[in-house]
Amino acid sequence: DLHNPDGVPLSGIFYGGRDSDTMPPVLESLNWEHGVALGASIESETTSATLGAEGVRTQQPMANLDFIVVSLGKYLKNHYEFGKRLKHCPKVFATNYFLKNKDGKYLNGILDKLCWVIWAEGRVQNDYKAIETPIGFIPLYSDLKSLFKKYLEKDYTEAEYIEQFSIRTKKILEKIDRIESFYKKEKDIPEFFWNMLNSQKETLIRLKDEYEKDIISPLLFER
Repeated sequence: DLHNPDGVPLSGIFYGGRDSDTMPPVLESLNWEHGVALGASIESETTSATLGAEGVRTQQPMANLDFIVVSLGKYLKNHYEFGKRLKHCPKVFATNYFLKNKDGKYLNGILDKLCWVIWAEGRVQNDYKAIETPIGFIPLYSDLKSLFKKYLEKDYTEAEYIEQFSIRTKKILEKIDRIESFYKKEKDIPEFFWNMLNSQKETLIRLKDEYEKDIISPLLFER
């Protein structure tokens, strides 16, 4: 299949962001247009290993900004329409391996990403169910516990899961504000993108008000 002139089936797309306090280690988009919005919303936060000041966030649409040769509006429109032409859209996943706790310690171990990727592969194969949240589908604790035990021989606790996959409403709303500021400088951004941001913002505000807290446990979304 690698040499098939017609190409190979594509079942999943990964977009990797980098932030210390906002997004969970892995999530799956709610649908194709949400996946495009996820890719368009990637941020990269500088770390001690990068040049310049630490903790500075820059927008990196599709982690590909330096190589985009058309306007961002056209780029997003092309992505959106490409998916709409497909009979079977690939699932879209967003990862963040740089989440830290309040003491500045990384919540992801170096090898933990193996379990995030295996979970995503399992989602493509319909092996795992998922929890629907306003920001995307996240893993069930029971599935991750099994994966960590099987592949890393590690006891993955419920406390770790809650800390990693809680919805940080305040931080995500701040991120949406940064995304809006960035894209308002661009021309012809597709309407679906603004609609997606507005819808997510409204849902997060409602969620924040309902629970009267900024950080919401993933267990509250289980049905």
